[in-house]
Amino acid sequence: MHIPHLVRAVITAAITLISVAALPPAAHAQGGDVFRFWGYYQWSDGAWGFSPLGAAETRPTDGAVEGWRYAVSGAEPRVPRADGDFDLICASTEEAEGQKRVAVVIDFGTEADSEDGSQPPAARGECAVVAEDATGSDVLSQAAGDIRLDPDGLVCGIAGYPAQGCGGPVITPAPTGPEEQVELALPTVESEDAAAEEEPSSQDEDSGLPVGLLVGIGIVAVVGVAAAVRFRGSKAA
Repeated sequence: MHIPHLVRAVITAAITLISVAALPPAAHAQGGDVFRFWGYYQWSDGAWGFSPLGAAETRPTDGAVEGWRYAVSGAEPRVPRADGDFDLICASTEEAEGQKRVAVVIDFGTEADSEDGSQPPAARGECAVVAEDATGSDVLSQAAGDIRLDPDGLVCGIAGYPAQGCGGPVITPAPTGPEEQVELALPTVESEDAAAEEEPSSQDEDSGLPVGLLVGIGIVAVVGVAAAVRFRGSKAA
């Protein structure tokens, strides 16, 4: 009695597989194979690795490098297109007692990764200075500022990109193969000498008058005093 049931189950499974195979490619993609989303990575041993935990559950150490990449991805992750060079990204950021420095690479992806084919922002590197117990989410918030999340905490937008949408399925296949590296836009720090040159002197700020005008007023005053003294001397004589 068990054999007919087994045969029926095999036949049913075969029919299901044939039906699925007959569907157009778009239907396969909508089944959940390819998505457009922000991927979260860590830099280790000279390479990017997909994070096994979410940013809220990760606590990077001082000197660590976090990576975020917006891309159309399938089974194979598409990592940030720049190395996680901590010394380069945090070169101008001094250590602070009781805090940690974490370098962050934010890669907004390519035109093909964007939903409307527009040019995304340039990839950039940021050095976050956060509390010693800060999570990856804290690091990202400090580095990028504007973070858009869905109700479940999934990162939908970083620094305003993209403006809408969150991890939606994509009907086209994900790109494969190596990608060309990009140069990161790094934070610039104004030197103290340059700031001193631009800062006006306290004397000029207090007077509110140009230096040349002040000198002219002083000369007029001296001439006036000298004339008054000469007039008094001639009168007394």
